[in-house]
Amino acid sequence: MTGTCRTNISGAAWCPEVMQHRETDTTPEHAPVLLEEAIQLLGCRRGGRYVDATIGLGGHAQAILERILPGGQLIGLDRDEESLAIARERLARYAPSVRLLHENFKNLPLVLNNTGFRPVDGILIDLGISSFQMLSPGRGFSFRADAKLDMRLDRSQRLTAADLVNSLSEQQLADIIERYGEERHARRIARAIVTERRRGDITGCLQLSALIQRTVPARRIPAIHPATRTFQALRIAVNEELEGLEELLTGVVPFLAVGGRLAVIAFHSLEDRIVKRTFRNLAGHCVCGRRPELCSCPRRRAVYLVTPRAIRPGATELERNPRSRSARLRCVERVGDLGPESRTPGTG
Repeated sequence: MTGTCRTNISGAAWCPEVMQHRETDTTPEHAPVLLEEAIQLLGCRRGGRYVDATIGLGGHAQAILERILPGGQLIGLDRDEESLAIARERLARYAPSVRLLHENFKNLPLVLNNTGFRPVDGILIDLGISSFQMLSPGRGFSFRADAKLDMRLDRSQRLTAADLVNSLSEQQLADIIERYGEERHARRIARAIVTERRRGDITGCLQLSALIQRTVPARRIPAIHPATRTFQALRIAVNEELEGLEELLTGVVPFLAVGGRLAVIAFHSLEDRIVKRTFRNLAGHCVCGRRPELCSCPRRRAVYLVTPRAIRPGATELERNPRSRSARLRCVERVGDLGPESRTPGTG
């Protein structure tokens, strides 16, 4: 695993590979990121219905179950079958109260509709990838791994990072690296990739990492490996991590009970911007930035902003788990279909 960042960095450079992890380890003594804060914001109560839409290894789900039993129910989703298998074993003792599904969290509205699991008292969406996935041999996420370029969260899908690297045009590669990695040297890196692959396909993580390291000047912040942003960009592109996120956040609100809460943990600025903007829009705020007379925002309040500003890990968690430094937790509470002039009650 890479070293930790020692400097606060703005934008997408929240040391992606170092810190974009839902959980710190597969060992039980390590807790998921922002565990207590997320559980408190969700307001878990006995007998309630809750959803962990990105269940990972089951850390957050276990904490939720311990607070909603007896009588509570939880549905957990994950697109990674290997992680889901670990979560199923971890949560075996709660089996009668848990339903785990191999499914992309963006299909959550369809899942809730088809299962009749509504209204829901709380939904947790924990974005990013886990250290289990990052460190798993053969998954091809890490620029330090001697593995094939893969990066699929759902290994049943066909498209891999190697497919993108070896098939996209220089312009397409540059656009992906610049957009999803916010990499200032995107065009230089794309050009180097296209030149290199003329000699043969680029198939390995270390192969691509070394190529980028030769291409990109040394960074002023040594903790950020030159390949960090490019690997982030490829992972986001392979898994379509940003596509449909706004629609998902908007689409699950009607499934919440009035007073029910939706909490999202984001791990890089691209995700967090989407979450922040969507939540503000749902809360009836202007997000277009135009003058009032030109504003086209709905201004119809369906949620209350429980967290006007994102919650970040505290000093204790940062000391225990430096990788959590990039985590941003935001939460909203459904208040019903209120008009723009209605005052929203709420806690928080």
